Amino acid sequence: MTVNTRLERLRAVAPRALGCLFVASGTLHFAAPKPFETIMPRRLPAHRAFVYGSGAAELACGFGLLTRRRWAGPASAALLLAVWPANVRMALDAGSGRLPAVADNRLVAWGRVPLQIPLIWAALQARPRSGDSPEG
Repeated sequence: MTVNTRLERLRAVAPRALGCLFVASGTLHFAAPKPFETIMPRRLPAHRAFVYGSGAAELACGFGLLTRRRWAGPASAALLLAVWPANVRMALDAGSGRLPAVADNRLVAWGRVPLQIPLIWAALQARPRSGDSPEG
């Protein structure tokens, strides 16, 4: 298998994997919102509303990626950019005792910050390419 073939396979699988991740994470935003509230930038009001809103956006993007909707890739990349400040806040707070469980580990928290880059790449792989005719 050539490098190009592997890359094409990765490009095909990445948006679906991200879709599954979004559906799981979006569900957790509603089932257990408190951990998400703790990583919200402190300047933002109404943390619970933002957690529910971002959870709904993750669910929508996740289902959009899984059903191969045209809008899902760009919307998912935008969502990942929008929540990046929460990951930075989490990293800055790590080790303070403010965060729950493993999120308070600096290595884990700082590891999430650059992880957004391959996730954004995965989202952008869902964009229509020439010859594709994705739904919606």
